[in-house]
Amino acid sequence: MYSDLFHARANRDTVALMTFEDSGPRAALRDFEPFEKAWIKSSGFLEGKAKHLLVPDAGGQLGKVLMRPGGEPALWALASLPAILPPGRYRLADEPETAQEATALAIGWALAHYQVAPIKEGAPASRRMEARNLVWPRKADRALVLAVAEGIALGRDLVNLPANILTPQALEQAARDLAKAHGAQVASLVGRQLLAKNYPAIYAVGAGVVSDASRAPRLIELRWGKAGPLITLVGKGVTFDTGGMDIKPAGAMATMKKDMGGSAYALGLASMIMQLGLPMRLRVLIASVENTVSDMAMRPQDVIQTRKGLSVEVGNTDAEGRLILADALADAVDEKPDLLFDFATLTGAARVAMGAEVPAFFANDAELAARLQAQSQGCGDLVWNMPLYAGYERYLSSSVADLNNMPSANLGGAITAALFLQRFVSPETPWLHMDTNAWNPDTRPGRPKGGELMGAYAVLSFLRSQLARGRRGGPA
Repeated sequence: MYSDLFHARANRDTVALMTFEDSGPRAALRDFEPFEKAWIKSSGFLEGKAKHLLVPDAGGQLGKVLMRPGGEPALWALASLPAILPPGRYRLADEPETAQEATALAIGWALAHYQVAPIKEGAPASRRMEARNLVWPRKADRALVLAVAEGIALGRDLVNLPANILTPQALEQAARDLAKAHGAQVASLVGRQLLAKNYPAIYAVGAGVVSDASRAPRLIELRWGKAGPLITLVGKGVTFDTGGMDIKPAGAMATMKKDMGGSAYALGLASMIMQLGLPMRLRVLIASVENTVSDMAMRPQDVIQTRKGLSVEVGNTDAEGRLILADALADAVDEKPDLLFDFATLTGAARVAMGAEVPAFFANDAELAARLQAQSQGCGDLVWNMPLYAGYERYLSSSVADLNNMPSANLGGAITAALFLQRFVSPETPWLHMDTNAWNPDTRPGRPKGGELMGAYAVLSFLRSQLARGRRGGPA
């Protein structure tokens, strides 16, 4: 889908993208023709306010594009260009020195072409900016660029769909479509099958619409790969969250179609893994429900059972994500994965701490946490490690059950949510939990307002690094 944005080589009509260093007017203009110097001076570009300048050639056609270095990482350094350039072929005048930088620049170029798809006749129409072609940077990992761009586009598309279209059943179909494209297998448990197979928490959260075939709760499982370490991805798939009986105010429901962002993250990442053919056994578990209000919905102070055998008092029906993840995580650890990663739009507290753009993550292994943090900083796709502070576990206590899903303290909500999930993960299982916003509140270059997989490139880089360590004989 994104391969047509790139060319293997330049032609005579290819326009150079040049980094313009503000080193004083004379030095900065040293290598330009007199008519180019005149254009640059008259444009006001030397005053330093504009980031880009389109410079004509002697015949009046576009000849060069000047780019002033900004503070953004390489991942987004080119992302503002496609929107201001005419269709055509472009090349970097200065080749990036490293493969990481070249790859990141190309990913940003690709993602800058993504546009939110409009809904036409009940279904989304495909939509993408008309191609502005970039000559592949020589050191770019082409397969990686395309896999990341297409995986992120898949995740964005899913998050952007409204809940009347992306029901739990439709989310399952998206997983099946992805599996078919890559030779994976998908199975599901739906409605009362969840009770028969011991997933009572997933059932309880989605019980309000269990009689509706398209909206009934379900556990979706995707498997791919026959050799290598077992990597399990778990995604929260709440296709709409009203808050349940503890109903949200209208303003808080405005973006709740994105509450399945964790499942979109897991599927987008799975797409990247399978497209790259990474040497692993991949398992994806998506717990998908609609948290709604009905005569069958769970109530505050209900006590529900979980797959692990721990009982949970429902302190608040709007803390439903951790309940469905509890069953999925308990299932995941039964197979003793080499790495377990879950993704969820879990808490507003994480957004208060980190803002909308930087996902918080937690890990039960300090070395793994340090590696993911380093990978995110190295590739310019930032995530941030927060502590599993055991002292806050006391806030999860209940007088009538093993746990309460609503902590008794109103501070540290992202930490207490992660501690709740940790109770369903065995200590010997390497586990990372990401609390992500999954939504761009405004538009930035390469990142339009709407669904987003923040940190997905960082997680993929981390997984590839872990696999490489395992092949070299080190700990995975």
